[in-house]
Amino acid sequence: MDDIVRQAMSKWPNVPDCFGWLGLDARGQWLMRDDGVQALGTFQEGPAAAKGSVLKHEKLIAFIERNYACNEQGWWFFQNGPQRVYIELAVTPFIWRLSDTFEVQAHTGLPAKARTCWLDETGKAYLDTDLGFGLVHTMDVPRLAAALERGIWDCQECQSSELPINHGFECSPQAAHDRQAKQT
Repeated sequence: MDDIVRQAMSKWPNVPDCFGWLGLDARGQWLMRDDGVQALGTFQEGPAAAKGSVLKHEKLIAFIERNYACNEQGWWFFQNGPQRVYIELAVTPFIWRLSDTFEVQAHTGLPAKARTCWLDETGKAYLDTDLGFGLVHTMDVPRLAAALERGIWDCQECQSSELPINHGFECSPQAAHDRQAKQT
C-alpha cells in the first residue's frame, strides 16, 4: 500500500466505504460504474451496459493495483486514500497471465506461485496461488494446457458456483453489504 494512502487513512479514519463504483472483469480490466450504469443492473448479472466503462488511464490503474487488497470477509477493495472502494468481481479477485515458461503473473503485475489448477463445468480454468485464487486469462489457456500436459500443476474439477465459498472471496461486496444492512 502506498505511504500516502496510509497517511490519509490515519488523518481521516472515518470516511465511508464506497460500493458498486468499480468492477474487475474476466480479462483483468478495471471498469468504472457511475450511478447510471449501476441503475442498469448488477455487475455480475446485468446487461453488458451494466459493466461500466473500461479504465484506460495508466497511472490510475497502477494506483488501484498497488492498493488492491482484501478484508477479513473476502471483500476485495482498493484503498483510495482514506476511502475503501469495494470491487465488484466478474469472476475472481485475480486474473492470471502465464508466460511461455509457465510463470504466473496477476492482472496487477505481481508474480505468483501456483499451487493447484481447477477446471469448472464450463471449461474455465483457475489457479490457486500464494497470492490468492483467480481465473486464467482466456488467451493463456493454451499455455495452461501445455503446463498440465507436462505435469507442472495438478488439475481438479470444481463447480463455478462453489468457488467463492471454497476460496474465500465475495463477487459482490455491494450485495453482501446490502444483505447485512437488512439484517440489522
